[in-house]
Amino acid sequence: MTSGSDDGFSGKQAAEIVGITYRQLDYWARTDLVRPAIADAKGSGSRRLYSYRNLLELKTIKTLLDAGIKLESVREVFRYLRENLGEDVTTVNLVISGNRSVLVRSGEEIIDLLRQGQGVLNILPLAGVQDEVDAKIVELFPSRSVPVRAASGE
Repeated sequence: MTSGSDDGFSGKQAAEIVGITYRQLDYWARTDLVRPAIADAKGSGSRRLYSYRNLLELKTIKTLLDAGIKLESVREVFRYLRENLGEDVTTVNLVISGNRSVLVRSGEEIIDLLRQGQGVLNILPLAGVQDEVDAKIVELFPSRSVPVRAASGE
């Protein structure tokens, strides 16, 4: 096995990188919130293998939960993100207004929401999720590489 992140991350590694318990990770996999993209469990003793993209999804979910969003609402938000963004959930901000969430792609859209009196409680910049995951991979597993980002103007 090479040191590249394409090899996947075990459940234990994924939980550690993202900052959740293995029990949470297991529950989220069993309830289809995030299924491991590389290898799913196939009975007792089999190992799940999570992709880098899975790590970003898991960290996004943890960020939403840490912001005080209930798990059922997180499921709805995540369903919406997947349907409207496909794979890349780290390119937007999520605005939480009461028990509602709104996906915004630019600062101008956030300003429009504020002008319409939406009473924004929390803005979650999901782009920071990728930086946090990358830093944690490097910290915990220095021999692993993190994927090179697409051109983003940095």
